[in-house]
Formats: sequence, structure tokens, C-alpha cells
Amino acid sequence: MATEVMDSLAKVRQLQVAPGRRFYSAQHDEIASGATTDIYFVRTYEILQALGKVDTIVTAEIFPRRAGILCGVNEVLKLLQEKRVTIWGLPEGSTFSPKEVVMRIQGPYSEFGLFETTLLGMLASSSGWATAAREIKEAAGEHPFFCFGARHVHPAVAPVMERAAIIGGASGASCILAAKLAGQEPQGTVPHAIFLIIGDTVEGALAYDRLMPPDAKRTILVDTFKDEAEEALRVAAALGPALAGVRLDTPSERGGVTPELVREVRYRLDTAGFNHVRIFVSGGLTPERIRALIEAGADAFGVGSYISGAAPIDMTMDLKEVDGRPVAKRGRLPGIIPNPRLEKLK
Repeated sequence: MATEVMDSLAKVRQLQVAPGRRFYSAQHDEIASGATTDIYFVRTYEILQALGKVDTIVTAEIFPRRAGILCGVNEVLKLLQEKRVTIWGLPEGSTFSPKEVVMRIQGPYSEFGLFETTLLGMLASSSGWATAAREIKEAAGEHPFFCFGARHVHPAVAPVMERAAIIGGASGASCILAAKLAGQEPQGTVPHAIFLIIGDTVEGALAYDRLMPPDAKRTILVDTFKDEAEEALRVAAALGPALAGVRLDTPSERGGVTPELVREVRYRLDTAGFNHVRIFVSGGLTPERIRALIEAGADAFGVGSYISGAAPIDMTMDLKEVDGRPVAKRGRLPGIIPNPRLEKLK
């Protein structure tokens, strides 16, 4: 059953927010109804309806302000899946250039005009996150990295963000719902809290090895209590071949994870015969830091704020045809802008 669209000022006035509403985030039916759009699109709809022009056939094009990786396309298609529109666009995960047309929508203005705010937001945020993840991927090369950014954003959009990171090149995500939406299982072991409660890194590692299922990788944090190299050797001796890796997450108050630290941990593990133990690094990582850490011997990464804090890529939607006639606002070229990369999506 189609969701009733908020297409009049009367419906806007009638919208009531329940006093006991649990969270501020929009629910799926609120997004689909247009409750998250800007009010000026409702005013536009009402005026055009009064003039008998709301069903005018138009063609709209969407373009970005800067280059990046396109993400959010699937959500736009689902938003407009019941609308009488034809959509062409770049597939999810495509690269794009500044001002390149990434999507074209054609149909009655009444079918999609109200949702300009919504669909641009879907593309802008997800593309920003996916682009940041691609920058990490380019730095990491064949070394896997996982998105640990859910703690930095509102939980309502955390799954959107981490799914976008996977589209951009992340090997996986720690957020449960995000991983499931991407067709994966969530990745991650345990936080520092477990070692602080147990009181010893090795005891915590042994408990993890004993109690977690075989498919849970034995990658153990080694920066909670003692020198990281010392703890890495203690854990490796305790778990032996079962230990897949050690995780370095040294806080900035102690200088963070440096290439010198990674190099020392790698050397000491190898010298003690633990060549199979990989080094996983997390904490304030950037593409530049990842390149240096790989050179020092790091094997895999957990990346949070670089992805979650990425700026949205501004997206603009312009009407380019009205009833088949080329149009444009001042400063823009009238008529559709050819892009042979576009595919018919709907």
C-alpha cells in the first residue's frame, strides 16, 4: 500500500509529533511521505496544483560539486519505486567527476518534486562516506580495512554510513545492521572494557579463545595495560597457533600507533617465532598514516572517524526540460546534458 504523501500545507499543519516519541530520527514511512522534505517544495506543489500545472512533464538532472564515489542510488530507487517516473543514473559505487550528471529523472513533477530534499540527502551523505572509504582503500591496497565509525554518528544513520563504506571499498563493518544490509556478517572482537574488567590481557585472551565460536577471529587488543610489544608476546605465547592477530589502538595521549611501534612489534613477534600473527591497527587513521603503517609492517586496519566524519558531497537537482522544452536557471545550460555512462535504472 502506497504511503500518503504530504503534498499540502494542510497536511503539514495536521502532522503531529507524539509526545512520547522515543527518538528524533525519521521513520521509514515519514521519509516516504515527504515529512523530511523542505517546506518550500510543499508550497510549490500547492501553487502548481492550483494552477493546473503540478502534473507537468519535466526532466531533472542531478550533479555533484566535487568528484567521488556514488552511493545512495538504491535508496533513491526505493523512494521513487511506486512513482510514475523514468530514472537513468550511474550504478551504485561508480566514480564521478565534478558537475557530471549522475542521475536523470523524467516524469510528472507531482511524482517526485516533493522529494528533492530527500533524494539529494540520500546521495550526498552516502557518496561522501563512500568516497572517504575509497580514499582509505587506495591507501590500503590489498590490505583489508573495516569500518568502525558507527560510534561517531547518530545511530539512525550508522547503518547507512557503514554500508556506504563497504560500497567504497571497506572489507566489512562492525555495526550489526550495516553489515547485514550489505549481505555480510559484522566484524570485530572485543573492546578494552573486557580486559579492564578481567584485569589482565592474557586472561581476557584465553577467555575469548575458550568462549567464542571458532569463526570469531582471535585478534586481541594489546595496549590496555603494558607495553604493546610485551603484551603481544605474552598473548602469542598463551594462544599459540590460535592467535590470528594483535590489535594496536594506542591512544593519542601516548602518541598513538606509530610506524616505529608497528615495526618493533613485528620484529619481536617474528624473532619469537610468531610470524603467523598479523598486526591490526586502529585509532585516528588517515590514508597518509595507513601508507606509513603498511611500510612498517601493519596488515589490516579499523577506520572510524575518517569515514564517518567525511563531508557530504553537495548534490544539485535542476529542471532541464519542461514539457520537452529545454530550460535552465541562469548560469546553467538549458536542456539535458548528455552522459553516455548513465544506465536506465527504472
